[in-house]
Amino acid sequence: MKKSLVIGLAVSILFSFCIYMPAIGADINLAKKSTIEKILKRGELRVGFESGYMPFEMTNNKGKFMGFDIDMAKALAKSMGVKFVPVNTQWDGIIASLMTNKFDVIIGGMTITQKRNLQISFTEPYIVIGQTILVNLKHEGKVKSYKDLNHKKYVVTGHLGTTGEQAVKKYISKATYKGFESQTEAALEVLNGNADAIVYDLPFCAATYEMQGKGKVFFLDEPFTFEPLAMAINRGDPDFLNFLNGFIRQYKNDGRWQRAYDKWLANTDWKKEVKK
Repeated sequence: MKKSLVIGLAVSILFSFCIYMPAIGADINLAKKSTIEKILKRGELRVGFESGYMPFEMTNNKGKFMGFDIDMAKALAKSMGVKFVPVNTQWDGIIASLMTNKFDVIIGGMTITQKRNLQISFTEPYIVIGQTILVNLKHEGKVKSYKDLNHKKYVVTGHLGTTGEQAVKKYISKATYKGFESQTEAALEVLNGNADAIVYDLPFCAATYEMQGKGKVFFLDEPFTFEPLAMAINRGDPDFLNFLNGFIRQYKNDGRWQRAYDKWLANTDWKKEVKK
């Protein structure tokens, strides 16, 4: 009985080993195809974003990129021992550019949505924000929330292809919507009195109000949506996704995230450096 048991156990182990050998080989091949290997071989981390989203990615007076996301992207490149290569990209084509390997990762204030997640993979969030509203000062006392703008007499602006645009269409659908190629253009339309309100992410609206809006708009600063921002990569790359999630956890808990937050979101001292 004992001999029979030992033989049976040995056969079982051998059989299991044979079954799992191809799986181990497949995992190794998958790892070799990871974007990590391409980045290390190239010696560069190419990061996609669209400059102009204050205070996450902006262009300074010297033509260099700066902001909350830029600092994080530079830290990510440093953690990999490679050069940070910024790739400024139009937002409406940024997912297509990622999918055609124009860059390795999007670090550009991108909100996780189910629709986007069908095309690309997201890391865990590195910050959570929400949609807020800047309203032309002529409506002060009359417009007190996004609900008050849900009327055909109001013109509301937004940035094409963003969750701000989605929020307008979902929650303020009766208003006349005007979409723009950039959030800056959409905000200027309201600041100049050509539209009634802009719906956009809290940090951008807060920065715009502080820098240009006082005396022209008032700020409905209570977010009415849930917006987790994350890095985005191409699907089918578990090793790169694992690496990025590990980096985010480290970055958020070793003091670097808080320093970046204090620098870019807790004040606007950086506004004097922004390219006019």
